[in-house]
Amino acid sequence: MTTTAKIAAAFMVLLALSSCGNTIRGVGKDTANAVNATQDAGRSVGHAARK
Repeated sequence: MTTTAKIAAAFMVLLALSSCGNTIRGVGKDTANAVNATQDAGRSVGHAARK
């Protein structure tokens, strides 16, 4: 393998790892937003039921 190919391979590995980190953080945020939306919907139903 040439030096250029090794550098390119290392760059691709780093890019893949950083992409995985961004995806994991994004999924975590999406999950948190879904939980918050579900809780808000539950509160809305609870308030409507009390009226």
